[in-house]
Amino acid sequence: MGLRFQGLTYPCTIGKTGITSRKREGDGATPRGIHRIVGMLYRPDRIARPAQWAKPIGPLDLWSDDPRDQDYNMMVRAPYPHSHERLRRADPLYDLILLTDWNWPYAVKGRGSAIFMHQYRRPGYPTEGCIALSRAHLHHIAPKIKHRTRLIVA
Repeated sequence: MGLRFQGLTYPCTIGKTGITSRKREGDGATPRGIHRIVGMLYRPDRIARPAQWAKPIGPLDLWSDDPRDQDYNMMVRAPYPHSHERLRRADPLYDLILLTDWNWPYAVKGRGSAIFMHQYRRPGYPTEGCIALSRAHLHHIAPKIKHRTRLIVA
């Protein structure tokens, strides 16, 4: 699998169940289509701000993945009683996150949440549906990405 950016191809990983046109919450698949990068988050305690438009991840920042909640597929803050994912992780996977517009800003309940570009665990190790790159490649690409850059998953 490869991600092409500015004429170069970078190895990447995708969801553990492959690419799908019928994305559902928790299916482990990466959604096919043309997506846009609509946000960039970073851990200010671990890395320098990668771009002027990047926003810091705080200790209470979470991402709602509960289709029953009104804040489904949105960034929320702790305490949050519904199903969610912590953005400030102990491991480095989310030190830098590029947010896509998958099922956002008007989420269809159950269609899937949080398709991010982030650091991978190791080469070839699949994600839960996100797109993951090596730390070096992600940090190389991030400062060059502009808001609304296209991400095409074919």
